[in-house]
Amino acid sequence: MNSDQGSLMWTLAPVPLAAVVLASTGYFVLAMRSTQWSVVRVASWFGAMAALAIALFSPLAMYAHQRFWAHMLVHLILIMVAPSMLVWAQPLRLVHDRSTRAGVVLDRARSSLVFRAVVSPRFTAPLYAAVIVLTHLTGFQEAMFHHTWIHNAELVLYLASGYLLMLPLLGGELAGTREMSYPTRFAVMAMCMMPDTIVGITLMMSYSPVAPGYGAGELGTDLIGGQALAGAIMWFGGDGLMMVLMVIVAGQWVRSGGRSRGFGPWLEGVRQRTLLDRDDVGEGFDDEQDALDAYNARLAELARQANPTRPKPAAHRPTDQLTKSPSIDRLNVEG
Repeated sequence: MNSDQGSLMWTLAPVPLAAVVLASTGYFVLAMRSTQWSVVRVASWFGAMAALAIALFSPLAMYAHQRFWAHMLVHLILIMVAPSMLVWAQPLRLVHDRSTRAGVVLDRARSSLVFRAVVSPRFTAPLYAAVIVLTHLTGFQEAMFHHTWIHNAELVLYLASGYLLMLPLLGGELAGTREMSYPTRFAVMAMCMMPDTIVGITLMMSYSPVAPGYGAGELGTDLIGGQALAGAIMWFGGDGLMMVLMVIVAGQWVRSGGRSRGFGPWLEGVRQRTLLDRDDVGEGFDDEQDALDAYNARLAELARQANPTRPKPAAHRPTDQLTKSPSIDRLNVEG
């Protein structure tokens, strides 16, 4: 990678450009064949393609070869902006719905142990943190500056790790056989703000250059000043984008109504057994009348334990099982 100033012209790399064009053409054709495919999803797809074009082909991409802060902007686009729009575009669901054979393959893959492990936050959150920290606070940036193949691998790594993280968090896409609960999504997104903060503060407070190959910073700053500016972009930009995504997920939670009120499989099971004092509860128990009766009976039992002198309430009987009293029968006969 040379040390010339970043060009102000768009540079169209053949391989990434071909991938973007082919993927966009295929997505558009499948979307047009589906009469119920949302316009918002199509807009999200082309928004993702526009973000990729800015990160890969625009003057910002060229300038990122020489300025650390510009390189940081490209990082945020690739690891947060483009992946989020790709998830909202739901290309996997589109292929699944439009092709029977592809749908079978996707269903089989989604039920596999490998796929569930790859999209699980147990893997994606540490991967996201490792990518953010190791590519900024080690000698990786300097090596990337001198070797084009490392730079290209870094771009793919950012896009892939961001997409895997966002896939189960933002909802709607075919991420797995079980939908992640909303409290879990918020917890994962909050934890993923920590690497952005750590890297941002470290770069801002450091007095030695992480990547000396970068030129002097713009806006009248020196090399350390440009590095501090990159840290500020990572801290405020990364955390700010994650907060925006959390607000969007909160809106999805509100719109979902009662369909996604759980707290995750394990916590939900604890809640159910605690409320009902039973081990045989299952999914959907909150929507059953029997569960409501069992819940009321459990509350009455707890109240009776707290006040032993309180009389035991009569068992609940459905209306159609009530019998007439003898006095009413006698009145009917005399009448």
